[in-house]
Amino acid sequence: MSNVMRKSFLLLPLLCLSLLAAAQFKDTGLYAALDEGERASRMREHVAQLSAAALEGRGAGTQGEREAAEYMTEALQACGVEILSGAFGEPFGIRQADGDTLCSRNVIGIIPGYDRQLKDRYIVIGARLDNLGTRQVTVDGRPHTQVFYGANGNASGLAMLLELSRMLVTNAVLLKRTVVVAAFGASRCDQAGVWYFLNRRFEGASRIDAMLNLDAVGTLSRGFYAYTASNADLNALLVRLAGTLQPVQPDIVSREPFVSDHRAFYAREIPSVLFTTGLYPEYNSEKDTPSVVEYGDMERELEYVYHYAVELACGQAPRFNPVTDVKPRRRQEGVVAYQDCDAKPSFLGSTDPGIFLSKWVYVYLKYPQEAVREGIQGRVLVDFVIDEKGRVADVRVARGVHPLLDAEAVRVIAASPDWKPGRLRGAKVRTELTVEVEFRLERRKK
Repeated sequence: MSNVMRKSFLLLPLLCLSLLAAAQFKDTGLYAALDEGERASRMREHVAQLSAAALEGRGAGTQGEREAAEYMTEALQACGVEILSGAFGEPFGIRQADGDTLCSRNVIGIIPGYDRQLKDRYIVIGARLDNLGTRQVTVDGRPHTQVFYGANGNASGLAMLLELSRMLVTNAVLLKRTVVVAAFGASRCDQAGVWYFLNRRFEGASRIDAMLNLDAVGTLSRGFYAYTASNADLNALLVRLAGTLQPVQPDIVSREPFVSDHRAFYAREIPSVLFTTGLYPEYNSEKDTPSVVEYGDMERELEYVYHYAVELACGQAPRFNPVTDVKPRRRQEGVVAYQDCDAKPSFLGSTDPGIFLSKWVYVYLKYPQEAVREGIQGRVLVDFVIDEKGRVADVRVARGVHPLLDAEAVRVIAASPDWKPGRLRGAKVRTELTVEVEFRLERRKK
C-alpha cells in the first residue's frame, strides 16, 4: 500500500472523529438530555407539554389554558398532591372592557402539614399558568399567527412546581405547616387568578404565613435571583441557607425583576419571595421555546428552592414589615407593565431605564441638605406611568427611605420631559415603570 493511500485511510477516521466532536458541541439539546437526572428529564417533558404549539400560548381564558390546567391537575395528582380544584381547574370570570366575560381558571392542591399547632397555617407555592397566547400579524402581505409558546415564561416555573411538589409529598413528615401549591390563571390580567384565590376562593387566606413564587426559572446561565421586596425575615432565611451546602445560591436583589403573582400577596401584606433567573432575550416573544430552557441547571435550582420551602414550612413565620417592604398598588385598568409592551417606552431614543436615570434623574437630582447633615442615604423605589402622549404621571413611592429623599425622587421624576410612549399590538398605551433612585453620600478624604 502506498504512503498516499495510508494517509488517506488515516485521514478518514480523524475526519469522522472531528465531525462527531463538532456534532456533540452543536447539538446541545440531544447530548444534554443524555446527562440529565430524572428530575431534569421530567421537567423537560413538562415544559414540552405545557409550551406545545397545540396549547397556542396558554392565553388567559383560552382552550390552551384549560388544557394546561388539566395537565397540571393530572401531574399534581400523580405526585400525590390532594387537589382542591376540579379536573380542569377552578374557573372564575373576568369582566372585560367590552362587557364580555373571560373565563380563566386556577389549579389548587394541598400537602397537609403534621404539626397540631401549625397545620392550619399555610405556605403557598405558586407559578403563573397563562402566557400571551397568539397574535395575528401580516408577513409579506399574508396573515400569520404568532404563537407565544412561553417555555421559560412560565412553563419552566410550572415544571419546577410539579417536581417540587413531588419532593415535598415524599418528605411530608418534615412539613409542620400545610403547603398549598397553585398554578394561577390570568396572571397576565393583573394577577386576577391570585386575587380570586385570596379574596373569593381560599377560606384560609388570613392564615397564609408566606408565599413562594416561581416565574421564569429556566436560564440559570443568566443568573439566579431572589426578590423579597427587602423583607428582613425572608432575607435572613436566604442568608442562613447560604451557609449550608447547596448546589446553587440566589442573589438577593432589591429591584423587582418583573411583575408577577407575588405582588398580589404583598397587597394582602403576606411576605413573599420571587425566585427567577430573570429576563432573557426571548421573553414575551415567539422564540420562547423549549430550546431556551436549561434543564440540568433547573434541577440545581429545584434543590435550593426545596430546602427554602421546607424552612418556611417549619420555621418561625416571617413578619410583614410595612416600613421596608414594597406595598405595590393594584395596577389601574388600562395600564400595561413596562416589560409587557411590544415596543417599550423610550427616553432620548433609548428603552433602557438606566439612560433615564443617568441623563435626567441624576443630572437634576438635588440631595436635600438636611439629609446630608443627618447622614441619610439609601435607595428609593418609585413607580410612575408614561401615558399615551409620553407624559410622566402618577408618580408614587413604592418603597421609601426617608420623607426628604422620597420627596426629591418624586420631584425630579415628575418633572421629566416627555417620553416616546409604549405600544401594545400597535396601539399606544399607558405604561407603568419602576426605577430605583439611589442617594449616596461620598466619604470625605482626610
